[in-house]
Amino acid sequence: MAELPRSSKYRATPGAPLPEDERARLIERLNAAYERGEVSADDYRPYLDAVFAASTLGEVAEVVEALPPVTTHEVPAIVPVGQGAPGELAPARPVGRRLTAAAGIAAAVLITTIVILLVALL
Repeated sequence: MAELPRSSKYRATPGAPLPEDERARLIERLNAAYERGEVSADDYRPYLDAVFAASTLGEVAEVVEALPPVTTHEVPAIVPVGQGAPGELAPARPVGRRLTAAAGIAAAVLITTIVILLVALL
């Protein structure tokens, strides 16, 4: 696997204590990677021993480097996945009735306010 970036907490603060919840997450990731065949049987046991024996973040850096990367974000549900080619514009969506009604009400309020201000000034 690739070397961890400098911004990784395992490289940026190697002397920081390894929290138990982080140890549990690493063990879970290691087990999942082993089950999927992404970590060999020869490497699994030494990595597992290293995670259990570690007391600092720097001591598990080698294990983290060997694991597949973790997805840190998902595509938000409100962003539709396009069907076209990259850079191709999608057809415009029709304006909903609620938006049209809200715009009509806002326009009516604005016109009424302007009329009241003009009458007050005269």
